[in-house]
Formats: sequence, C-alpha cells, structure tokens
Amino acid sequence: MSSTLRLCLHSSIVKRITPSFASSRWNSTKASSEVAPKKITTHYTIYPRDKDERWKDVNMERYAEEYDVAIVGGGPDILFFKCIYIYTAVPGLSAAIRLRQLAKEQNKEIRVCLVEKGSTIGAHTLSGACIESRALDELIPDWKEKGAPLDTSVTKDRFYYLTKTSAIPIPVIKGLPMYNHGNYLVRLGKVTAWLGEQAEAAGVEMYPATAASEILYHEDGSVKGVATNDVGIAKDGSPKDSFARGMELHAKCTIFAEGCHGHLAKQLFKKFDLRKNCAPQTYGIGLKEIWEVDKSKHEPGLIIHTAGWPMDTHTYGGSFMYHILDNGQPLVQVGYVVALDYENPYLNPYQEFQRFKNHPKIRPVFENGKRIAYGARALNEGGYQAIPQLSFPGGCLVGCSPGFLNVPKIKGTHTAMKSAMIAAETVFDLLKKSTDDNKSKGLEPSDYDNRIKNSWIWKELYSVRNFRPAFHTSLGVFGGIIYSALHFVFRGKEPFTLSHGKPDHACLKEAKDCKPIEYPKPDNVVTFDLLSSVSLTNTNHDSDEPPHLTLKDDSIPTKVNLPVYDGPEQRYCPAGVYEYVENDSGDRQLQINAQNCIHCKTCDIKDPKQNINWVTPQGGEGPAYNGM
Repeated sequence: MSSTLRLCLHSSIVKRITPSFASSRWNSTKASSEVAPKKITTHYTIYPRDKDERWKDVNMERYAEEYDVAIVGGGPDILFFKCIYIYTAVPGLSAAIRLRQLAKEQNKEIRVCLVEKGSTIGAHTLSGACIESRALDELIPDWKEKGAPLDTSVTKDRFYYLTKTSAIPIPVIKGLPMYNHGNYLVRLGKVTAWLGEQAEAAGVEMYPATAASEILYHEDGSVKGVATNDVGIAKDGSPKDSFARGMELHAKCTIFAEGCHGHLAKQLFKKFDLRKNCAPQTYGIGLKEIWEVDKSKHEPGLIIHTAGWPMDTHTYGGSFMYHILDNGQPLVQVGYVVALDYENPYLNPYQEFQRFKNHPKIRPVFENGKRIAYGARALNEGGYQAIPQLSFPGGCLVGCSPGFLNVPKIKGTHTAMKSAMIAAETVFDLLKKSTDDNKSKGLEPSDYDNRIKNSWIWKELYSVRNFRPAFHTSLGVFGGIIYSALHFVFRGKEPFTLSHGKPDHACLKEAKDCKPIEYPKPDNVVTFDLLSSVSLTNTNHDSDEPPHLTLKDDSIPTKVNLPVYDGPEQRYCPAGVYEYVENDSGDRQLQINAQNCIHCKTCDIKDPKQNINWVTPQGGEGPAYNGM
C-alpha cells in the first residue's frame, strides 16, 4: 500500500477518536432526559449534500488508490494485482490467507488489503460458537502447532424439549445435524484474532477501524471498489471543521464478506437482481452471554441445546449452552435464538432470553456465577433455498453475507470460511488468466457460483434444506421435530423441498390481534435489565454524528409503527436503541439512541414497513467484544 494511502487512512482513524459516552447505560439514560429532535434522520443518504446549502463550499474530492493488473514476461511470470476485502473477520481473513498461499505456491507477487469497521480484528465478531474444523483443516492444516485457540473438544451432546417446569430429553443420534462429537467449543473472537495474526504473517495488509460505506461503480455499471466513510460530520448533518473525506479503494475484483444482512450487500442484491431466482432470506436474532460459573457445575466439552419453552409452539426459537475451559476459567457460553418471522409485536427477544434462564433446568448452572459478557447479532436462516447469485460484474459475496449457515447445526463458520477460500481461488485464477488492462470495468468471477455448487458446502446445505421450513406447518415446532426423524431416514435425500413463506417483516400481526406478553422483572442474579447488559458490550459511538439508523420517512414510526404495531422496534432491538418519548406537545415520538447500537441489523430486517435503513457509522465504532 502506498505511503500516501497509509497516511490518509491513519489521519481519518485519528479524527474518529472523539469524546464519547462512557457506557451505553449512561448514554440511554442521558438521551431519555432530553427532548427528541424534530428531525430524526439527518444522514446524507436520506438528505443529499448536493441539496444542502451547508455543504456547497466543502471540498468533496477523495483520494483514490488505483488497483491494476499487470503481467510481466521474461523468466517466471510475475502477476501483480490487488484485491480489497470488506469483511466480517473469519471469511475475509480466510480469503486473504488463501490468496497469499496461492501466490506463494505459484511464485506470484500479490498484495492484499483488508478493511474492517471494528476497532480491532474480531471486535465485532459474535457467534455461539461450536465449530467444525473442516475448512480450517484445509486452509491451515497445522493449526494446532500454530496455536489456534481451539482447545475444548465436544464430549457430550444433550438436547431437551422444555415445558415451563420440565425438560424432556431427546436423543442426539450420530448422523443427525446436531450431533457435535469431533467439533470444538471456542470463543470465536479469539479465533478471529488468531486468524488475523496468520494473515499478517502471510503478508496481508489489514486496516481495522476503517468502515467501507459506499460501493463505487464504473460507467458500465460494474463494481469499481469501495469508499471508506467520511469523518467530522455533526449530528445535524453539517460539516465540522474537522471534516475529512473518505478514501476510494479501487480493484479489478472486490469480495464482500460483511456478514449477515450487510449494508453494502443489500445494495448489491438490488443493483444486480441477485435474489431473482431464490427465496426471500429469513433471519433469526441470536443473543449471547458468557458466564464464569462454579467449577462444581462446569463440564468442559458439554453441549446443551433446547427447544420449546419459552417460545409458543408456532414461534421458532431455541437455546445453546456450551461449557468451555478458557485459560483455566470455567466458562459457559449461553445464548438464545428467536426467528424473526415471529408474529406477535409484543414479543421481546431479549426478555425471552432472560426468561429462558429462569427455567429450573437452566438456572442452577448460573447461580453463584458471574456474567462477564453480552452481545447480539442477526443470523441467516434461509439456507439452501435462499442462497442468491453470488457473483456479479466486479465482485462476489462470501460468508454469511449471502447466507451459508447450516441452521439445524447452528453452524456457519466452516461454510463461511470455505466459501471465502473458493472465492479466493476463483479470483486468483481469473486475474491470472486476464490480459485485459482496461481499468474502466470490473471483472466478474462467474465461475465462483459453479465452484460453490460443486463443493461440499452445497451438498451439506441441500441435505438440511427442509429443517427450517418444516416449522411452518400447522404442527409448528412439533412438525420440525417430526421432520428431524424423517431426515434420519432419508439422510437429506427426501424427494421434496419445502418453502419458507413470507419475508420476516411481513409476518408481524397488528397489535390489536395479539396478546401483550408480561415478562418477569430482573433479579440481578441470573436475569438482568437491558441497559446493564448493553454496558457489557463496550459499545462506543461519537455522540455528535448523524444517527446511522436512518429512517426513509420520519413520520412512519408515529403514523404506522406505534398505532398499528405498538412500536415493535422498542422490543426487538437488543440494545435499547429505539424508544418512544413525549415531545413538547405531549405526543409520543420515536427517539433513536444510536450510540447504543451493537450493529446486530435486526431493526433493518424486522421493521414492518422496511423504513429503517442501517448504514455504517464512523470506522472503529460499535461494540468492542472480547472473545464473543
């Protein structure tokens, strides 16, 4: 990377380090006591700068780093090319490492640059996580010798169907997707940090705290690269004296690995109509805590999954509990997943999670323990039926961005990594063969789709394609359990493919047709209030920047969401970002506490009118998870 680019990136990162709230709990308390502004959304994506007088004399020129392809003859060929990766840690790092491996194997010179919006590599990573090492075995066969933090292997599998007071055991038979022997219980953020070390050792140039906020296009419509976010913008949308334009990063091919419901990927879906031949994606929200528990209650390698209570029989959801030994600490990673196609607007995923921990089978594990972390993230649940076209002119999608999660396994790390490795191999071959020195268009790695369909990813996802939609039958959760038995008989080769139904946001019923849900108050022993939980995420945003939770129409919350659905955004958000407060006239108005946002993307998915558009804040902001 050029010294000019290094200097520009460094300068923009420094400008982002501004005074901010000490904790999300304090943030929301402060925000609640203030009068909400009349204009909720001030972001330039809704109010363009070219129509704002405050911006007319501001220099909007951006520095651009050009990425060329050149083949040099005379002796061994040397191929120079540069690729940009916008990544959510594991798949992006996997692609970068694989590219460097290929370059070394084939005696090619290659430079790889990665940009990441989190403050550090792994700061935004959150997963269960029980992982299969299959892709890692392929990528770095000697990972054990290199000290990868995969130390706790699975020793016991248990699955229960919960009623309010009992736990009915269900056998976990070898051959079923939830059979986990041979897998590893990890803190994925630590695995990500380790992968970052491997990537750096392989020569990958990594730039955390650098958010890719905009896709750049050539005149022919192909992807040209990305632009990083501008800094120095006041909350009202006006330029500060410290305003600095972002960078333009150009490439022949750009790989997008943002994770579930990425803000750039959703633009690519529309731009290139990538979802025209697949089902709508369906999602879940996963909430997670890490506890240090009493050693007498700890069983390293134990996995417990549950279905049933506190969900009703027609709402898809379930839990995981992973006993992991981490540097001598007896930890339990506990989480709850609620499908976002739920119907009742009064349902609160965070409160369901807290209520779950009160079950007599679950609560004793955490008594006398200490909760040390909390977080949440949306996850793709559409599987095989919802995988879009993966390549387009100028780039491709990898990882959880297109949705490679194996839902019944509750695992996506191994498939995400493998998809990124396949993408790296496709892009490498494409650029190696290309003799086109034309910088006016991006190259399309079209063979990537075919390679995915001929890989073990496709076979794996096809075999479990009916698990998630089986819950849409009139039998609800019992239909899913019955199908699990059928899967064991058919081994995923049943002669039918079930459909998912409506998009998640269209599933919400009106409040008048639903019953409010009463949730128990937190006891501050095993269950806790939301804001004290959010304080554990170490979330940080500049208090004086435009809210990155933008509304396409500021009036929709009070005209539709509140009167029709009783303001569901104040319940489905796992971070207290949305609340309705009284304005000067005594009317209730939506207030967005954007400084609390933990970047889960649930609001962008579940808003009933699709009025919320999540865009990237300044780089380096958001949660700062420690090994989630």
